Amino acid sequence: MAEQAKRLDWVDMAKGLSIFLVVMMYAASSVGEDTGGIGAFHWTIAFATPFRMPEFFLISGLFLSQVIDRPRRAFADRRIVHYFYFYVLWALIHIIFKVGLLSANPIGALEQIAWAVVQPYGVLWFIYMLAVVGAATKVLYDLKVPVWAVFGAGAVLQMASVHSGSYLVDQFCAYFLFFYCGFIFAPRLFRLAAWAQDHAGPALTALGIWAAINGALVFSPGFVMHAVHPIMGLAGLPGIHLILALAGAAALCVIAALLTRLPWMNWLRWLGSKSLIVYVAFVLPMGVARTILIKLGLVEPTLLTALTMTVAIVSPLILYWLVLRTGWGRFLFERPVWAHLPGSKGSRPSSVAIPAE
Repeated sequence: MAEQAKRLDWVDMAKGLSIFLVVMMYAASSVGEDTGGIGAFHWTIAFATPFRMPEFFLISGLFLSQVIDRPRRAFADRRIVHYFYFYVLWALIHIIFKVGLLSANPIGALEQIAWAVVQPYGVLWFIYMLAVVGAATKVLYDLKVPVWAVFGAGAVLQMASVHSGSYLVDQFCAYFLFFYCGFIFAPRLFRLAAWAQDHAGPALTALGIWAAINGALVFSPGFVMHAVHPIMGLAGLPGIHLILALAGAAALCVIAALLTRLPWMNWLRWLGSKSLIVYVAFVLPMGVARTILIKLGLVEPTLLTALTMTVAIVSPLILYWLVLRTGWGRFLFERPVWAHLPGSKGSRPSSVAIPAE
């Protein structure tokens, strides 16, 4: 059992890599927007653009097979209501703080709260979409739609680069496939990670080849480095983008598996186990830290991004630690009993609140 647990440490390590890249992207983009500067982190994010979010969705779908056969009420409670609870809670916190208080615009805050019901809000769009793609996968599974048909339709939607005017529709089309791939390819991905842990040399060679191809296609003719959102070269073309996204997601799984061999990288595995806690709460401290640092005269983009990113990652963890120590505010990171569907396992009075992960 201990050996099996060690084998699965790579999943948390992959989540750690994912949340690290996500916070880095938002920190670099916001620094670029405020200062117009481009630093080292912008180039890292450019390299990771094809696979950064696809990998996060893929990892989120890895354990879906453990709940997909549950009755619909039980599934909805664990995979839909769970994520919507944290989305609604933190969307309210973000909007009230940023729009209602900082901008002193209560009417604007009410408007944004209303829109947040049908249009995923800000960085929290990922939490919203986890509930949506989970629900879609359950419906397709219960209807016994062939895997090849779902995969093919998802690939077509991803390559179509849909721009419907609805952020919900666009993000579903762009990322559903990767969540579904995490679900259907989970056994193969676990075998891939186990192989990497046992064959470090060949795994590193394969990663080198992948990195060279990914970099060559991202930075190929057509690439434009921008302070906010870089534009990929050939990697942005339909089909090529899809292949690089899947290859990059698999590569990050291999990297995560190799990192489990390094005890001094356990901090990243621990961070991954708290990835959703960081995700819901990093935006506000990131914005405050960036604003203060710029006002203090720090405008060099690499250092400014590094410090902003550090504050953004550490602050939610400190808040979570304070919540655990004091017992106050557990609802911020643990779904309380009342937030379960009636009749589901979590709705029983004896239930323990389910944490954000």
